[in-house]
Amino acid sequence: MSRVDRFWENAAQSPLQIVEWPLFIERGITLYVKRDDLLHPVVSGNKWRKLKYTLLEAEKAGFKRLLTFGGAYSNHIAAVAAAGQATGFESIGIIRGDELHAHSNKTLQFASHCGMQLRFVTRETYRDKDKLADKYGTDCYIIPEGGSNTLAVKGVEEVIDEIQTQLSGSFDYVCTPFGTGGTAAGLIAASTQERVLIFSALKIQQEEVIKHLEVLVSMQNKKVEILTDYHFGGYGKETKELMEFIADFEHQTNIPLEQVYTGKMMFGIVDLVRQGYFKRGEVIVALHTGGLQGKRK
Repeated sequence: MSRVDRFWENAAQSPLQIVEWPLFIERGITLYVKRDDLLHPVVSGNKWRKLKYTLLEAEKAGFKRLLTFGGAYSNHIAAVAAAGQATGFESIGIIRGDELHAHSNKTLQFASHCGMQLRFVTRETYRDKDKLADKYGTDCYIIPEGGSNTLAVKGVEEVIDEIQTQLSGSFDYVCTPFGTGGTAAGLIAASTQERVLIFSALKIQQEEVIKHLEVLVSMQNKKVEILTDYHFGGYGKETKELMEFIADFEHQTNIPLEQVYTGKMMFGIVDLVRQGYFKRGEVIVALHTGGLQGKRK
């Protein structure tokens, strides 16, 4: 068995945790959190699932080095750095923002500590990823920003079967944050009767979210809703209201959230419950996409 096989072989299914909040009980709504944040200390959540088949492919093709892209708070950058270190790959991270450095925040510090070589570029330069791959990626297996490719979709698809097995039945909604689209695409691809609710952590319009998704998955005959009102100012941005919500949610449920993705999704779910969006008796599953190494205290 290869090093990559062994790394992924050691993971058990992540648990489903019910959220026992008075609001949900009052409205007759059942909310479970699929605790993918517990899959691995750092390569957790959607990154565990998105990187699985990508690294197996890189290893099979004989690559020794990985190159990928991300922003200052990228869970993906941290995950590739940690997974690369654990499975014997060298790694290079192209980081958006030439004003940054390896000690700008915990995420970048962690990636650097894992041995990832960080290359900081201007936002304008960052847009041309093909040119950056040519410049820095000699003999590297190139992983797209966020890890979102067809192999990532394949990995995420597996979570739907897990949930169905754990619940021993059907559920009505599966929810995910949106960053680059790979996780949402995987859930859409595997969904049958479930409606997929996508909470954008980016300040973008529905049309742009759809554009990202359609590159990865067919949305024909799928039940999908895209919510763009819960970004709190955009990627990596937060407000006092969001941070207070996260603190309250954690206190009441003992489920940790971070402010970049999962906190925004959960805020959105609770807000929709308050608005009466969900019907009494419906079952919701929220996918915890991890990223807790970037949590702001």
